[in-house]
Amino acid sequence: MTLRIAPTHELGAGRLRSVRAMLDSAFDGDFSDEDWDHTLGGVHAWIEDGRGVAAHGAVVMRRVLHRGRSYRIGYVEGVGVRGDLRRRGLGGAVMDGLERVIDGAYAFGALSASDDGAALYRARGWRVWEGRIEVLGPEGIVRLAEEEGSVFLRPAAGGRALPDPADPLVFDWRDGDVM
Repeated sequence: MTLRIAPTHELGAGRLRSVRAMLDSAFDGDFSDEDWDHTLGGVHAWIEDGRGVAAHGAVVMRRVLHRGRSYRIGYVEGVGVRGDLRRRGLGGAVMDGLERVIDGAYAFGALSASDDGAALYRARGWRVWEGRIEVLGPEGIVRLAEEEGSVFLRPAAGGRALPDPADPLVFDWRDGDVM
């Protein structure tokens, strides 16, 4: 099984349907149309075997405000491994590819981790954001207290520092789950 990396438009309709089906299964039916929309438009890393897509993740660009500066960050979406192949290193292989994309194109990486996924990200050096999480929504800036403690950051290669948690990260608005 080989890791492949490509932008959304190069996956083709058939492979995208296979990725969506695998993610629907991996998330036990709790992967919404908005979640799928958030996964598209960036760069995908995936592994296939004889049965189809075995593991997948994507990095999409998002904007984050911090202390009056707008950062272009790589936000990780749609990370999943087919149920019959979990705990075999495929999630880590997908993250290797996504982290290379973040290192080459963004100020830092961010993601929102489920309780099940948090250990993978911690083991890879991702750090829980200790500050406030906010969103610049249609009604202005709104705190997302329920997201605090589940957002992880990772500095990009080259020694760039992460933002200071003394001030909030203000994410761009999107439909569905903001984080």
